[in-house]
Amino acid sequence: MPLNQRIWVDQAVKQIEADYLRSADTHLVPIQLPVPLHQPNVDIYLKDESTHPTGSLKHRLARSLFLYALCNGWINQYTTVVEASSGSTAISEAYFARLLGLPFIAVVPKATAQHKCDLIRFYGGQVHFVAHANQVHEAATTLAQDAGGHFMNQFLYAERATDWRGNNNIAESVFAQMRGERFPIPSWVVVGAGTGGTSATFGRFVRYQRYATQVAVVDPEFSVFEPYHRSGDASLKSEFGSRIEGIGRPCVEASFMRHVIDRVLPIPDIDSIAAMRVLSAWLGRRVGPSTGTNLVGVLRLIREMAQQGEQGSIVTLLCDAGDRYEHLYDDAWVEQTFGSGLQAHMNALLAGVSQAY
Repeated sequence: MPLNQRIWVDQAVKQIEADYLRSADTHLVPIQLPVPLHQPNVDIYLKDESTHPTGSLKHRLARSLFLYALCNGWINQYTTVVEASSGSTAISEAYFARLLGLPFIAVVPKATAQHKCDLIRFYGGQVHFVAHANQVHEAATTLAQDAGGHFMNQFLYAERATDWRGNNNIAESVFAQMRGERFPIPSWVVVGAGTGGTSATFGRFVRYQRYATQVAVVDPEFSVFEPYHRSGDASLKSEFGSRIEGIGRPCVEASFMRHVIDRVLPIPDIDSIAAMRVLSAWLGRRVGPSTGTNLVGVLRLIREMAQQGEQGSIVTLLCDAGDRYEHLYDDAWVEQTFGSGLQAHMNALLAGVSQAY
């Protein structure tokens, strides 16, 4: 690498590290479930990732991906960065690209929420639409080649760009924040999977630290992660993409580490939306749909723990805020997209009788 490029990379890494030092850690919020969902021997916590500078869990991933690409010599001061993303990763990568003065192109499915696309553009990125989620990888590869740039490829590199042993990854942060709680070592950590990077980080970290914590992945409709976890068939494909933005994939991604995940729980989409609405009411602020998916998985595990007379804690993620998903708070749009009965599903979740768990 020429000296001037090495100097630029050194400065780029320094800028990203300085940005990290300016940011506080995200909060771990205890949740008091209402009767009849509350179990006195099970404590629930939300790791609120919506408070990152770019408003989502993907801020951590984008930082790691940029550092990984910089230190591997894949990005210099002339590189156009391209990513395949349903929105949140692209928003965060656009932020870091602007920080470094680099052009950025996000390849997103046409169904991606408008607010997410607006945020990508706000941070200086371009948005390239494709018809379906299964087309984003090919389109991103082509755009990067045509621009002489770098395809960041979160779905390939998510699990290796993050140091799963520690270095303030999300798992280390959660366990540090749990130290003063009644059950400091969680019985379960519940996460969704888009790239699979977060579940891989938690799964590896708890094994490395020799914790008894189990990791559960919640999987929406039209995603292949649950059948892949059962069968090990990496050739599985789904004709449709997930309707819960940010999680679920129509094909098996390289960063989804099947062997470090203890369970995968399939979650009906209508229950994800119902749980999103319910949790928003509990918190007094709107959350996104993947957080609703997480909550349904948590409620299922709470019920199982109560039935088996177990005590402990469960940690899940508040992935992003609901202001990116105004359409999901429109009853008419939800009924047209997911079918009728949203209120009935919300009532069933609150009553503890939902078929989702």
